[in-house]
Amino acid sequence: MFRKSILAPLILIVLGVLFLLSNLGLLPHLGPIFAKWWPLILVAVGVSLLLRRL
Repeated sequence: MFRKSILAPLILIVLGVLFLLSNLGLLPHLGPIFAKWWPLILVAVGVSLLLRRL
């Protein structure tokens, strides 16, 4: 149970760090990548939530 409760915050932290590094110029610009793939991210989150309930 503890593992599931910590997964979402860790994902948000990792995404925040990636966008911060992108803004600092240490990674390629992530905006176009995110703009193109956001529907897949939503589908993955939905599937994850669905599987968690099964």
